[in-house]
Amino acid sequence: MTRDPQKLLLDGRPWLGANFWSRAGGPLMWRRYDPVVVAEELRILREHGMNLTRSFFYWPDFMPAPDRIDPELVDRFADFLDRHLDAGMHTVPTFVVGHMSGENWDPAWRHGRDLYGDVWMVARQAWFVREMTARFHDHPAVAAWLISNEMPIYGAPAPAERVTSWAELMVQAVRAGGGTQPVSIGDGAWGIEMSGVDNGFSVRQLAPIVDFVGPHVYRMETDVVRQHLAAAFVCELAGFAGRPVVLEEFGVTTDFVSAENACHYYRQVLHNTLLAGVTGWIAWNNTDYDDLAEQDPYRHHPFEMHFGLTDGAGVPKPHLAEVGAFAELLQRIDFAACRRPPADAALVVPSYLEVAYPFTEPEDRTFVLDSLRQAYVAAREADVPVGLLRERDGLTPGCRLYIAPSTKQLTAPGWLALERFAHDGAVVYVSYCPGTHPAQRGPWYADLNGMFGVEHQLTYGLIDPIEDEEVVVTFVRDFGSIPQGSRLEFRAGGNEHSRAFLPVRPVDAEVVAVDQRNRPVLLERQAGTGRFVLCTYPLEHMAAVTPRVNPEPTYRIYDALAEVAGVTRPVTVEDPRVLVAELRHQDGRRFIWLVSQAASEITVKPTVEGHLADLETDETVEEVALQGYGVRVLRLSSDP
Repeated sequence: MTRDPQKLLLDGRPWLGANFWSRAGGPLMWRRYDPVVVAEELRILREHGMNLTRSFFYWPDFMPAPDRIDPELVDRFADFLDRHLDAGMHTVPTFVVGHMSGENWDPAWRHGRDLYGDVWMVARQAWFVREMTARFHDHPAVAAWLISNEMPIYGAPAPAERVTSWAELMVQAVRAGGGTQPVSIGDGAWGIEMSGVDNGFSVRQLAPIVDFVGPHVYRMETDVVRQHLAAAFVCELAGFAGRPVVLEEFGVTTDFVSAENACHYYRQVLHNTLLAGVTGWIAWNNTDYDDLAEQDPYRHHPFEMHFGLTDGAGVPKPHLAEVGAFAELLQRIDFAACRRPPADAALVVPSYLEVAYPFTEPEDRTFVLDSLRQAYVAAREADVPVGLLRERDGLTPGCRLYIAPSTKQLTAPGWLALERFAHDGAVVYVSYCPGTHPAQRGPWYADLNGMFGVEHQLTYGLIDPIEDEEVVVTFVRDFGSIPQGSRLEFRAGGNEHSRAFLPVRPVDAEVVAVDQRNRPVLLERQAGTGRFVLCTYPLEHMAAVTPRVNPEPTYRIYDALAEVAGVTRPVTVEDPRVLVAELRHQDGRRFIWLVSQAASEITVKPTVEGHLADLETDETVEEVALQGYGVRVLRLSSDP
């Protein structure tokens, strides 16, 4: 499965930068623009390897009347662009900025008119976009354009056809103004394909209009590993659109996190999203705003004052050094010429995530997302490189392993496709879950008994509850990397609907593992030249709803599945707290990442096809010591 995303480059290098409001004003910086302070702020970013900012036309100030643009602010923005050139940097201007950091600001002349559907209001936005583009499109500091900032918050959700039409007109306005640079919407990529919730900003419908997709990720989690992989999973989800993925906003307020843990978060997000196919990173944001405590939005959202990479005096905060180290690594490996290798394993994304099928429940969509996220975590812990395969786009053959993780629903054609893949030699793993609500609760499979070689023992309208707080799974025969007699212990989880197992009797299937009540948990059925593996417990769902659970034993099953399927894994680590991934340079060099999820230092000895070497000294590395939540990048040689 190809995982080779397009890249956006500046002078041959990936985007790496910060969302920018000067500490001299925040969103009101253009009223009291201080070029000396701006130049100093840009210098600090550049010294830490950054080549980009994302900048903002604060809409009420730049467009004080429906037919007027403030000429003094235009001149100040021109100076702002010149300051970027002096610093050796570029910027991505953002046009319709009515939302920012917990506050919505309207131009005085809007009077509540609909931003997407009111023809006059749409025309005023298009005029503003065209005019600002015409003024600045030929300035060499402009790298790209963004139409808005988090428009679903400012303009509110709306029907997708209305939002997409509005977006198309805005992009056309950029082109009419002479803008040839890449353009995107700036909406945060929070649409139904990414979240299971329809806000009208469909990544699928917007993709033909834009040049890149820009997720904004500020997820809060109940588990450290899920938190460290949250942005990576979102970016993997965005990869289906066939556009470069830029992590357009991410970051932490140091009101919510210690200095040390802010460093850990930045390090984890930067490296894990790189390994998820991201081509650019724009942190939120460049500086703190301690001098603006009386100014909205900081007055009523005081934590928004402290998202900066520098403090309120412009002094670098510790996590800015993580960005600098990341920039050095990108240069050392020549990231622009690196690609992810193809994946032998596919994580199946049900079309129910993004399609409101008749008489289905909205809750099914977010339920799918949670199970998929946890399955992604387990795959990473097992060092199984997975690609996300969306049923909506058609399930395709070619992978050795297909994982359908306790998501309840696929369409009948989707199940039949998986059955064909198994007959043609693939391993297809399916984990049962009846769903989280009472509506049509149960397995939505095309042929449960026939596919898996069992007879289910379900009772209509009822579930078979998991009685124990812990599910103990014992393997009654060898299975891949798991020897007979092994015991795995899972914390039970779920609500009154989903905390349930699937009672079955084997017919053509062989029991691989049983629970503490001697009920089948894993069953394997040969199908043609491949095989089905059925899990009768919702392992991924149970973990997804359990706090501080990772690493949990599902990774052992995924590791065994990968071995059974013959999935290519040139480097693995036995300890699930160390995640392994690979990038390949076009000149043949291969780079291996080891990313620790352990809070304290650990040492691991990777299993390698060939040998690992230090990037700088080229000395062979057999054991790797990793600091707490640390990252090490090594070179892989196929030589023994």
